[in-house]
Amino acid sequence: MPMSLFPPTFENIQKAAQLLREGELVAFPTETVYGLGADAFQEKACQKIYTAKGRPSFNPLIVHCLENTQVEELAFLGQDAQKLAAQFWPGPLTLILKKRTPSLLPSIVTAGLETVAVRIPLHPTARALLKAFGRPIAAPSANRSGFLSPTLARHVLEDLHSKVAMILEGPPIEVGLESTILDLSEDVPILLRAGGLEIEKIQEFLGQKIFMNQTVSKIKSPGQLLKHYAPHLPLRFNAEDVDSEEGLLAFGSPLSGSKVTFNLSKTENLEEAAQNLFAFLHLLDERSDITGIAVQSIPEHGLGIAINDRLRRAAEGSKKI
Repeated sequence: MPMSLFPPTFENIQKAAQLLREGELVAFPTETVYGLGADAFQEKACQKIYTAKGRPSFNPLIVHCLENTQVEELAFLGQDAQKLAAQFWPGPLTLILKKRTPSLLPSIVTAGLETVAVRIPLHPTARALLKAFGRPIAAPSANRSGFLSPTLARHVLEDLHSKVAMILEGPPIEVGLESTILDLSEDVPILLRAGGLEIEKIQEFLGQKIFMNQTVSKIKSPGQLLKHYAPHLPLRFNAEDVDSEEGLLAFGSPLSGSKVTFNLSKTENLEEAAQNLFAFLHLLDERSDITGIAVQSIPEHGLGIAINDRLRRAAEGSKKI
């Protein structure tokens, strides 16, 4: 188990890059959540990700790149992809693209699919690590599969323990939700996962309606499993009342009667709510004096779409809706 968290100094970034070259796992912050990184070109290193997370092998990884030239070595950037990359990269947008053949990536990264999930992160620590490493990094969220995503370095430390060689603790995460995932491998763009980039912004930029994927027959990206992002405590979604033994995750004016309350945003600001979501769920889930978590309703627009997606899957995963 790592005994400490490492600030993103030049020396520590270089050390982390060397660990990646040696096939080890390194956790690092992105603007969305903490990622569990491995050399995207090393099959054994990427297998360690699946083992550490307990992640099913059919669930592909997101490949993080420093710049478009790295992406173009892995996948075909069509017209829509080029426009979206110019507008929203670096940032919390993952694109599903047709991968080049033969591929530089081992099949484990793409779960044997003919597509690859790629993004260019914005967080300075992630970018410094990518620059020092010089190659793409495969990195899902740095937590056990199906459980709460990490937005603090201590979340990674508590969840993965000795399964990671080094944890970089960078500046605070600004988005707090995983990236939006858009499938551009078919004739029309399809939203696979709502995330840190509002779908309305993508629709306005492209000038077209983006439809949500309605099937899960083939998992093309992370975040599509019904049970996901779950706390250990039972979670009630869209609660209209709260039990005295429950903790409350409030939004705006809080319900009365809870033992403890964390408010995602007293001013009903969805950006603030997204930033706080996983951190507050972790805090509630760690308490021994409550028997469950009640969550007030969140508006179904903007970042609220992504917040509600996480809460629905968390409620399903906790076996109590």
